[in-house]
Amino acid sequence: MRTRSIKDVAAAVRGRRQDLGLSQVELARRVGVSRKWIYEFEGGKPKAEIALVLRVLDQLGLTLDIDDSPTPPSLNAIDLDAVLEEHRDQ
Repeated sequence: MRTRSIKDVAAAVRGRRQDLGLSQVELARRVGVSRKWIYEFEGGKPKAEIALVLRVLDQLGLTLDIDDSPTPPSLNAIDLDAVLEEHRDQ
């Protein structure tokens, strides 16, 4: 999934956490942060510390890939809600 903002990453994290049946409390415990931090991050907190974000991704089995290929953003536009909903149906 291509993400272009922290809100996209947060939505992917929230969807994955829910798919795994984890509460915010349980994920926070595993990562070593407060439930409030998870709540704020999943809400799209714009200044989330990257090291903590990477720990969250790791706990959920998610990866962050960086691609420097020049492609117009309009060609990569996706409906994140549709992708997450499709993933939940599997």
